[in-house]
Amino acid sequence: MTNPIARLLLALGIVLVVLALAWQFLPWRPGRLPGDLSWGKGNVRVFLPCGTSVLLSVLLTLVLWLVSRFGR
Repeated sequence: MTNPIARLLLALGIVLVVLALAWQFLPWRPGRLPGDLSWGKGNVRVFLPCGTSVLLSVLLTLVLWLVSRFGR
């Protein structure tokens, strides 16, 4: 049986590679996803990152699921 820390580091490395590729090749950047709300008037600007929050929630759920599944 392999070391659980090694599996965790491997999973985190894969996630980082996927995020790096997404950062390079997708037309949008985090913080400007569809579903993010932004409006302003005068000197006041309000930004609600709804789409970004959903994406981060899904990614963190996947990472934590992988850690709990393979980190045993």
